[in-house]
Amino acid sequence: MYSESLNWLFSQFPSYQNTGASAYKPDLGNIRRLCDFFDNPQDDLKLIHVAGTNGKGSVCSMLASILTESGEKTGLFTSPHIHDFRERIRINGEMISEEEVVSFCTHLRASLLDFEPSFFEITCCMALVHFKRNHCSIAVIETGLGGRLDATNIITPILSIITNISLEHTQFLGNDLPSIAGEKAGIIKPHVPVVIGRSNALTHDVFQSKANEVQAEIVFCDALPLPDSSSMPLLGTYQQENVRTVYAAVEVLNQHRFDILNSHIQQGLENLKRNTGIFGRMEVIQRNPLIILDVSHNEEGIRSTLEYIQSENKGQLYLIYGSSADKDIQSILPLFPRNAHLSLCAFSNSRSLSMEQLNVLAKSLNPTPNCFTNIYHALDETKKLATEKDTILVFGSFFLISDYFSIENP
Repeated sequence: MYSESLNWLFSQFPSYQNTGASAYKPDLGNIRRLCDFFDNPQDDLKLIHVAGTNGKGSVCSMLASILTESGEKTGLFTSPHIHDFRERIRINGEMISEEEVVSFCTHLRASLLDFEPSFFEITCCMALVHFKRNHCSIAVIETGLGGRLDATNIITPILSIITNISLEHTQFLGNDLPSIAGEKAGIIKPHVPVVIGRSNALTHDVFQSKANEVQAEIVFCDALPLPDSSSMPLLGTYQQENVRTVYAAVEVLNQHRFDILNSHIQQGLENLKRNTGIFGRMEVIQRNPLIILDVSHNEEGIRSTLEYIQSENKGQLYLIYGSSADKDIQSILPLFPRNAHLSLCAFSNSRSLSMEQLNVLAKSLNPTPNCFTNIYHALDETKKLATEKDTILVFGSFFLISDYFSIENP
């Protein structure tokens, strides 16, 4: 029944994860009607809303873990999933049950709605219903695309967070940073405090103007000190920025009747994986050689990941990279270190670059990288080349990392 429900969920309605741009619905009409059908669960929940280009999933997970340690029953809605659909919807780290997914889908299928909500709209509503039914005292909600017209923007949170802004999904959000910042700033609500993880000369005034317009308290983290790197729960120096954002968010929450102690923060960061199930973010799966999996897939995220890897790596660096066909590969390839050994890899999702496209791309590069049909083959061949002192980084699309876990956990 669970597999059948998932098949229906993914096939009956468009999913950005599976189909890309055609699934994007820049309108809140469907999600409003869908939530109304389920008695508007969002109105009975205390919520935190997180948007941004990079780091929003990490910030959501860290904040949820800290709230769990402080005694809250904490819902967590993130996307996309890597291995199991249920990763998207958790309470204190525990995934929604297969039975509840089946029940929700069965009820929706029998309802014969006169409109067609998207996969993401259905999933968002499912999460809100799950959190309400299980009496969550608070829930952390990650946006999908953008902010202003994202399905999650039906909520009125007690705190909004925007991690950072860089060029992404320009076909939806705009071709420059101020335009994208304007879309992200759409989650800023009247009289609801907002924390900005990082801004610059092009985005600062956009956020400030929106906050002034709706009389929202705004906190810019740029001027705050970065935390000590020893406290980082995830690899990567860029995680310092994410933790700084979380610290600022906790301070705002404590000003609004929360009682989150330093010990809760420390325990939340230490128990991040247990409390949220987060994985695939600079995750070490083997040592000697060091093998790291990471879901960095846009230009800024990949640059940060590679800068960290190069600062730490002492041996030969092997890169296994997989990308969706809609990514701007030509802007990403120059980021790869010239002395790294590069392999290109397809993945099972239909949005993957095809082997034909990979081979054409490979022929344009010097030296010519090897191309592989799947991550298992790519890793197997790369391990044969690497010594115990070397590093293998598997990165790019969520789908590439998903394939790895599907192979490891069939």
